[in-house]
Amino acid sequence: MSEEAHPRPIRSFVTRAGRITAAQQRALAELAPKYAVGVEAQGPLDLARLFARAAPCTLEIGFGNGENLVALAHAHPERNYLGVEVHRPGVGRLLLAVEERQLANVRVICQDAVEVLERRIAAGSLAEILILFPDPWPKKRHHKRRLVQAPFVALLERALAPGGVLRLATDWQPYALEMLAALGAAPGLANLAAGGGFVPRPAERMPTRFERRGVRLGHEVWDLAFSRRA
Repeated sequence: MSEEAHPRPIRSFVTRAGRITAAQQRALAELAPKYAVGVEAQGPLDLARLFARAAPCTLEIGFGNGENLVALAHAHPERNYLGVEVHRPGVGRLLLAVEERQLANVRVICQDAVEVLERRIAAGSLAEILILFPDPWPKKRHHKRRLVQAPFVALLERALAPGGVLRLATDWQPYALEMLAALGAAPGLANLAAGGGFVPRPAERMPTRFERRGVRLGHEVWDLAFSRRA
């Protein structure tokens, strides 16, 4: 999909420096060559070459500190995991965890998710996509920044292989309903929930920092799961 077909004047995130530790900074300098995907290259990634093997690949968009991605990669060494995150402290923390556990099935790319899906992911190449607790942008004037909207859903649909699964979660009910409507309108996606609503929380999902905070505040969590039609 061209940039003209998916104009991007508004980003769904605000880049912030954050507090980065010396260890995270060192990880970015020393471990990125081993685990990170360069953003200078153009064209779709050759996932088999990137991971030095052919295996089903999960893409996690906005992995935060990487707790869930690391837990999944450790539990499923037979699968490949590609994480997308724009905030450098989280990327540094993930790199440290990956190196500590010697996880050969994880790679990371520090780039806007829309750009990654448009330019770096080949059509039909992913077995699974995870989007867990994206920023809900609760103020009405910021709703235009919400990630899960029709143009972005079209990119997700394109990236999934037939039978591939898209999993999302949020603790913000209005956004959950908006996601459900946007995904339900995509012709190539089928809701995996009985009755076309939300699904139970996956048992293997590691509670993220955002999920734990939401639970402390008394928020309910809504999970969605859609599969790519054949």
